[in-house]
Amino acid sequence: MNKKIRNIFGILLFSMSISQISSQETRAISLNEAVKLGIENSKNLKIDAAKIEESTAQLLEAKNNQLPSLKLGATYLHLFSPNVNLKTESAGAANSLKINDVMYASANLSYPIYAGGRIKYGIQSAEYLVEASKLSAENDKEAIAYNISQAYNNLFKASQIIKVLEENLSASQKRDETFLKLENNGLMARNDRLKAQLQTSNIELQLLDAQNNYSIANINMDLLLGLSENTILKVDEDYINEISENQPVSYYLSQALQYRKDLQALDYQRKAANLGTKAAKAENLPSLAITGGYVAADIPGFVTITNAINIGLGVSYNLDNLWKKNSSLLKSQAREKQLEANNELLNDHIKLEINKDFQNSNLAKKKIEVYERALEQATENYRITKNKYDNGLANITDLLEADAALVGAKVNVINSRADAALAYKKLLQTSGILNQ
Repeated sequence: MNKKIRNIFGILLFSMSISQISSQETRAISLNEAVKLGIENSKNLKIDAAKIEESTAQLLEAKNNQLPSLKLGATYLHLFSPNVNLKTESAGAANSLKINDVMYASANLSYPIYAGGRIKYGIQSAEYLVEASKLSAENDKEAIAYNISQAYNNLFKASQIIKVLEENLSASQKRDETFLKLENNGLMARNDRLKAQLQTSNIELQLLDAQNNYSIANINMDLLLGLSENTILKVDEDYINEISENQPVSYYLSQALQYRKDLQALDYQRKAANLGTKAAKAENLPSLAITGGYVAADIPGFVTITNAINIGLGVSYNLDNLWKKNSSLLKSQAREKQLEANNELLNDHIKLEINKDFQNSNLAKKKIEVYERALEQATENYRITKNKYDNGLANITDLLEADAALVGAKVNVINSRADAALAYKKLLQTSGILNQ
């Protein structure tokens, strides 16, 4: 009975594993495709889109202030035995009237023709803020493109390290088989064979870590790109060969001043703040508007009024401005000072970032040369050591050390090329031209 249960359980596990494998999709993807897909599915950009809609609605609200205002109203009143006393010569009969109901309606139209510039400044300021929100979204696209490049780079490194370790593990396992035969024939000490097996176990542990890192990097990429977590991504192995020679640092500085979206967004915010100051100053000026209206009233048994149309010119001025401080003006001026300081700070930050990323990109490229030279040395060292070992001039420890050094050198070359590609992407992102 227990045997049958074990067989059924084994069949179920096998079926589940087959189902899981079949549900996984393998997809080859280039870096450009990944960036495009990531931008299309970015949750941060969806938030930015909502912010743009909000700023556009505020622009519509500002434009509405220049349109006519029309208000309609109607009232019905029931009166409880009011005393009516008309002070006119013919009011004797009217004074005896009993008025219990009053109805009246009105329509009032107001069209602003002068508001000290507050309406105009408000519209222009809102337009600048819409542009600032759009530029902030574009700046986020640059950051997202670099984050995807970074994740793509991690996935590439993990996949390449797995390939190197699998090749080395296969070679190490074959070597263990050879050493076991030598031991059985009395041609190798057991201790030496165990040293080789220990290195094989260490390679297996390194491979497990690399596979785990690959799985985490793959899931991270799937989430960034809006794909199913079961999608296995296959990266373009040639992407690390797309490393361009750096331009002079002055080139990247000029590009940043021209294309950095956060710098442009801040410029629009400063323009909006300047208009806000002008609008605050305009609060000390009077407002002028054309007014018109219509009134109708009916007091049953007493009076009926219709076609009471009026038109006029309305002037308003807030006398509080004569003795109260204009707090809106003070706040707007403080806002201008903050944005001016932020602009100077951002410019300094950009200069520092570009110089730092420029140096890091150059350093990463120089490291490639060093690691490639180290790989040549490690390859030659392993060849010589292996030749010495085969001729009894080196021990097993020397051979295993040379083999480990060769594997490490191969991994370092892969990592250095990937790091150089990513460092160049970071320089482009800092310069504001990564997506161009």
